Amino acid sequence: MRLLDTDILIDLLRRHPPAVAWFATLTEVPGVPGLVVMELIQGCTNAADLRAVTKLVKPLRVVWPTEADCRRALADVTQYRLAHHLGALDALIGACTIGLGATLCTFNVKHYQVMVGLATEQPYTR
Repeated sequence: MRLLDTDILIDLLRRHPPAVAWFATLTEVPGVPGLVVMELIQGCTNAADLRAVTKLVKPLRVVWPTEADCRRALADVTQYRLAHHLGALDALIGACTIGLGATLCTFNVKHYQVMVGLATEQPYTR
């Protein structure tokens, strides 16, 4: 299973041709962490933006971190915040991905590189 990070969904919202072409080749509908959806909504500045985000994520499976994922995210933030600047939302998104045994599609690999066991993929060329 693939989960989509915020940057991938922003590329799709902006109709970035490589992102759209890649997405069209998928044979399985990817998932999206609910926290990513919330990040997208937070970036909306008007009703049209909100409608576009809602339309984009409607066919995707929204997934949420479990309690175990939250404990892992807390441990990772505690261990990696100061030295590697791991943020709380990135830790939760990464832990949710690990908990599902999924691959996180993202170009923000630097944000996630310290998370042991997290599989990431840069799915197209920017």
